[in-house]
Amino acid sequence: MRFLVPALSLCVVFAQDARNTQVPNTNTHFTMKEYRTLAEWEARKAQLRKQILSAAGLLPMPEKTPLNPRIFGRLERNGYSVEKVLIETMPGFYLGGNLYRPLRPGKHPAIVTPHGHWSHGRLENQSRTSVPGRCINFARQGYVVFSYDMLGYNDTTQTPHKFGGRIEQLWSFGPLGLQLWNSIRAVDFVQSLSDVDPERIAATGASGGGTQTFLLAAVDDRVKWSAPVNMVSAIMQGGCVCENAPNLRVDTFNVEFAAMMAPRPMLLVSATGDWTRNVPSEEFPAIRRIYALYGKADEVEQVQIDAPHNYNRESREAVYRFFGRRILNLPDADKIVEDSFQVEKQQDLLALNGRSLPENALDYDGLFRQWKEAARAQSAQTRDIAELQERLRLVLGAEWPAEVTAQNRGELIVLTRPGKGDRVPGLLIPGSGAPVLLADEKGAAAARKREGARKPIALGRTVLAIDAFQTGSAEAPRDRSHQHFLTFNRSDDALRVQDILTALKYLSTKYEQKPELICAGKAAVWCTFAAAVAPIGVELTADLGKFQGTEEDFARHFFVPGILRAGGLDAARRILNQVSPQ
Repeated sequence: MRFLVPALSLCVVFAQDARNTQVPNTNTHFTMKEYRTLAEWEARKAQLRKQILSAAGLLPMPEKTPLNPRIFGRLERNGYSVEKVLIETMPGFYLGGNLYRPLRPGKHPAIVTPHGHWSHGRLENQSRTSVPGRCINFARQGYVVFSYDMLGYNDTTQTPHKFGGRIEQLWSFGPLGLQLWNSIRAVDFVQSLSDVDPERIAATGASGGGTQTFLLAAVDDRVKWSAPVNMVSAIMQGGCVCENAPNLRVDTFNVEFAAMMAPRPMLLVSATGDWTRNVPSEEFPAIRRIYALYGKADEVEQVQIDAPHNYNRESREAVYRFFGRRILNLPDADKIVEDSFQVEKQQDLLALNGRSLPENALDYDGLFRQWKEAARAQSAQTRDIAELQERLRLVLGAEWPAEVTAQNRGELIVLTRPGKGDRVPGLLIPGSGAPVLLADEKGAAAARKREGARKPIALGRTVLAIDAFQTGSAEAPRDRSHQHFLTFNRSDDALRVQDILTALKYLSTKYEQKPELICAGKAAVWCTFAAAVAPIGVELTADLGKFQGTEEDFARHFFVPGILRAGGLDAARRILNQVSPQ
């Protein structure tokens, strides 16, 4: 079907750009895509894992330095013991928690359990949830249990729970990434214990702890069983910054993340009184279809509790029974009920009660500085140009389109990627020879008037000038007011890079020659990154002027979350200098 462009303006056409009209947020009702083959899902799963790690600032993975565990304050009770724990998840950064163990000797399965957004963190003990209560019961049943803090709770207070501005976002330094890293290190910790079977690791948590549970399972295959509680939903994706890093859920949502557990056994626990109310009829069937691709549909189960948001006794007992069947292989697991328990005084559970952090503990500024230094070192040590390109592509969300279609009327043209709903308007001047793509921060009309455009036009070359996203005739309303907007939507600058790639693909395909890219003003930065991630050699003319690639430069002139964690301007230049035109 041909789409006729109005002769006077492209504004009306571009107003329908899906990137302006379809702006998902944490309360959007998402629908799971249908995956028809296991190979299709496995490819998607691999891409999603990289997306999660990139958004978390964990791509490449930081160095796993010694944990230097401090385990102390042991108390023995009826059938279990409890101890205080501090582990050093990265130099100078300490995670607090409690270790609950069975009293009987031997190698035991382990459970890592993040607590969620309860007022008292891992010490919360009330009718809707008891973190110590579940840990005591798990330990009595035969598990070693590590209950650990979220950021800003209990003993883990070197950062607040909520933090991060534009500069932090450039480095992917935020609560979600640090908490996911702590969860990965929590698995390292329990695997190192002499009384743990390192091949039998499970995870469970509710609310924000449920988010941590399924994200950990999505990126760490050492988690062999999981039970995310009251958090896997198609209608709410998490309300806290610790669950919503920029770029995390672009073109995806929590149900896909939870499905990444497949084919490992998982129990989905939901509640009638919160955003998981549709799990039996919607989210569970969608995830079960993924398990069915492995021939393992019965490895995922669900139970719904008639209650408000919780990890209450009924929910806990459902998890005890699931783990009892799946991990302990108990023939009567379905009869497990929760034993009564007595929670210790807070001072007997807090690792820093009457103690100070070790001398090398860093404050917030020190942690951020160390994070940046480590990121710079990892980028500098990367010799594989393809790895540098992949990191930049991930933070930019940039793709080399499989296909680009065009609608023309006279010099006016609109490019689109089929199925994406985007619109890239421009001006096309037909000619001969290698085509030229022009980009300007003010759009196609301004680009055409620039000095750099005159020569190729005079020489009769094919010239395409585009209105990259939100420039020229492409300016249109875009609602950026939603909470966690950048978790679900790319920044304007990232989408400008995509539009340049879309135009490069169109020219290289239609004219079967490598295009030349001439850019001016702020567009010089867009074009530099587009040329760096393009899979074809591009002759680039782009004067960056005063843009030197500093934090302030990126924050003011090219805001793309994660761009500095991925190597920034230095990575782009290294790619361009080492990749010769093909």
